Amino acid sequence: MVKIIRGLEERRQEIVATARRLFQTEDYDKITMQHVVDELGIAKGTIYYYFSCKEDLLKAVVENMVEEDIALKQALIEKTQGNALDKIRALFELDSMAVKNPTILAHLHRPGNAGMHVQLLAVTLMMEVPLYGELIRQGCNEGIFQTDTPLECAEFIISAIQFLTDMGIYPWEEHDLLRRAKAFPTIVENLLKASKGSFNFLLLTSVIIIQKNKDMFLKNSE
Repeated sequence: MVKIIRGLEERRQEIVATARRLFQTEDYDKITMQHVVDELGIAKGTIYYYFSCKEDLLKAVVENMVEEDIALKQALIEKTQGNALDKIRALFELDSMAVKNPTILAHLHRPGNAGMHVQLLAVTLMMEVPLYGELIRQGCNEGIFQTDTPLECAEFIISAIQFLTDMGIYPWEEHDLLRRAKAFPTIVENLLKASKGSFNFLLLTSVIIIQKNKDMFLKNSE
């Protein structure tokens, strides 16, 4: 029984990996379930055993991307020297998902794909927050942060930065995006009762995120 379950999971992972590669190298709208079947050389019924449609398969690919990104961030935390703030800075400067999956992310930024885009953000939020929550808790133990709700603080910070800078969710005006980017460091410092200026790195990070989201939004609006 264990071998059968392992075989089923391995086949599912193989399908997801193949779909991810196809979605990354080809236009998502032109890829069909049959393309994935042909690439793997499996029976058509096999892919539908795991995924009911292409959108369901894309959801699995998105979850796979997030899981990989979280693993990279966890590894980065473990190897980064310094206190909790140093590790948080390193995480915010890491942009592994955008670098590894530009075509898929560009598709999610297209008009009409807001639902899947929100799903990506939601999955990312659920998996990222515990990492940041633990670092905030570490910072409290180190005396650089002060809060009784580290996990909730992480939820507010990550969700705000993701949602309020993402033009794939809503076509924010540029002046509103920059206004928020300038305010983020002070807001986070006040929330965590951190030293003034300790989160200044968020300004540059937020501006970079805004510019990348803006580029993808404009490209997909053409």
